[in-house]
Amino acid sequence: MISDQLKNNSKILSISVIVLVLFRLLLTITIPLLDKTEARYAEIARIMQETNHWIVLQIDYGVPFWAKPPLSTWLSASSFEVFGVNGFASRFPSFLISIILIIIAGKIVKKEGVPFYLPGFILLTMPEFLIHTGVVSTDTSLEFCVVIMMISFWKTIKSDVKTYWNYLFFIALGLGFLAKGPLIIVLTFPPLFLWCCLDLKRFKEVFSKFSIIPGLILTAIIAIPWYYFAEKESPGFLDYFIVGEHYKRFVESGWKGDLYGSGHSQPKGMIWVFLIAFALPWIQVVLYKLWKIKKTILKNDWVSFLVLWAFWTPLFFTISSNILHTYILPSTMPIMFLMVYFWDDFTRKKLLIRIALIFPIIVFFAYFGLFATGKLDYKMNTDKYLLENLKVTTANKEIPLYYWKEKNYSGQFYSYGKAQIIKNETELDSILNANKKIFFVIPTKKQTEIANQYLEKMKLVESNYKTSIFESK
Repeated sequence: MISDQLKNNSKILSISVIVLVLFRLLLTITIPLLDKTEARYAEIARIMQETNHWIVLQIDYGVPFWAKPPLSTWLSASSFEVFGVNGFASRFPSFLISIILIIIAGKIVKKEGVPFYLPGFILLTMPEFLIHTGVVSTDTSLEFCVVIMMISFWKTIKSDVKTYWNYLFFIALGLGFLAKGPLIIVLTFPPLFLWCCLDLKRFKEVFSKFSIIPGLILTAIIAIPWYYFAEKESPGFLDYFIVGEHYKRFVESGWKGDLYGSGHSQPKGMIWVFLIAFALPWIQVVLYKLWKIKKTILKNDWVSFLVLWAFWTPLFFTISSNILHTYILPSTMPIMFLMVYFWDDFTRKKLLIRIALIFPIIVFFAYFGLFATGKLDYKMNTDKYLLENLKVTTANKEIPLYYWKEKNYSGQFYSYGKAQIIKNETELDSILNANKKIFFVIPTKKQTEIANQYLEKMKLVESNYKTSIFESK
């Protein structure tokens, strides 16, 4: 039964969610693809759509990208087919997935008499979830698969008969392999196993309520074909992806085998700092409430299920050195469900709502502050505006575009793949002596690497806080 105070707050929650969704959509449309990670995944999808090669991902033309499976890239590339090649299209699948998760959560809690908009409000005021609602990333697809698996497991176990949730579990498992590989097993099976250990009768229910053999066949049909054809077309993929990305990346600090960048070396245990920082303010409230009921947590089926789901991921990554804050994303949904469970216990709900809105409000003012001052294009970590100002894909599309030593992924994306690399001054000298007009992109901090005799042959035409573009005289 909904409390009077919860009824009074329902309107605030619904308005807040609608505004937050619209604001996040605005950011998804207007903020350019940012270097390095987001623009990289968008560029991989752009190359896939352009070359019509949907099996082996490519980080550059003819250069395979072995680090990730294809699901998120397929989604972005398919979005390009519908909306054209642009930043919004690359992000739209992630935005849509997040909205679908919010709707699923809302429908689940509404059946329990909780306002439909409460889960959406909690999620969209949680920094990690808000950030990923419209970011080109493999993590959003992974989160979706984890959520569907966990909810399907719960629904199946709690049902008296076999339901479609039973098969959704295995479908999500198969999609999880296509989203981020074997990590889908690591993030779901251990907490489910531990939860069953709390009541051994649950193991019997698993075997009686799940169609295990047909389900595993369904999973295999979804996942195995791509892995087979990817290895066939690009030998060495499986060794790099399975061993390198799923073992060495997490146990070797600053892993040297990374073919596509440097490892994200962090102190062990840093994942918990990320959890506290990027799931605020709700994780703090949840931890407080869990401490208050610590003696009864394991006796409550739903709470114990959510606790294992929420904290298994950071626990697993505790010993990992190469981590990012994005790794806590699978924990955001169970944290939200825990907060919903405790919601009626709070008498000062409006205070919680105000505190939760602090982060989105900060983002709101930061965005419009940069927009109003005209510094949005200057402060963004992207080459989009520089290339647009130079019309490198329109009026000046015939002018070659060169980058010094390495290309920015945003530059590659927004130039539609026309960017080339000058590796050293010998190549630069040869190109400049050809007396043809070129655009030459140099990171501002690397300008000292270029001898004055070459800089004198060019003029600065565009720049932002990190990049300068020269035009040959």
